[in-house]
Amino acid sequence: MTSLPDAIGRELAAHDAFDPAEPTTGVTEATEATEAPEQYELTTTVFDARVSAIDAPEPRDGRLSVEVTVPTLNAAVADETVAPVVEDGWFETLERRLADAFTVAQTDTHEEPRVERHDETVTVELEFTAWDAANGVADAKALIEYVEGTYAQGIIPGYEYAGPAATLLESAQSRGQQAADGASGPEQGPDDHGQGNGGAPL
Repeated sequence: MTSLPDAIGRELAAHDAFDPAEPTTGVTEATEATEAPEQYELTTTVFDARVSAIDAPEPRDGRLSVEVTVPTLNAAVADETVAPVVEDGWFETLERRLADAFTVAQTDTHEEPRVERHDETVTVELEFTAWDAANGVADAKALIEYVEGTYAQGIIPGYEYAGPAATLLESAQSRGQQAADGASGPEQGPDDHGQGNGGAPL
């Protein structure tokens, strides 16, 4: 894999949410210490999400590639085998929803999303051209977050989950509880003098 275009590399290195990814197999420690990162990973997602880039014709800053690996439904479910018909329906829905991934991106120069199912994982590949490196890196983050959100929406109730899927469910439940607590508002005391919830008509 080649080094990142300079502008893209600078933006990824400066971004708080991205860290250099582990080197590819066969790369020695000496090589890792002397060469710039070939990929960056988003640290704010529960999935393995990597960003790489190659040069693009000027004046564009680069052509970015985003790869996100998520577990299949069967791999995400704990201590149970998901029926093939359920797994197939889940994947088809995921694939259909991910077709709209670039609606969250600023770029309008991109390839169609590729979604490939393997034995225990699904790989999502998103490739696009960035005229501006900062916008390109922002798009990469938004696309990864779109994949994560789409996956979370597709979690089917009634199963026990493990790994990233369980983490997403816990986060969603926590946000729901916080929203419920905020909606209920503070308890009104005797000194509210008719203000706030205590004084609102039923």
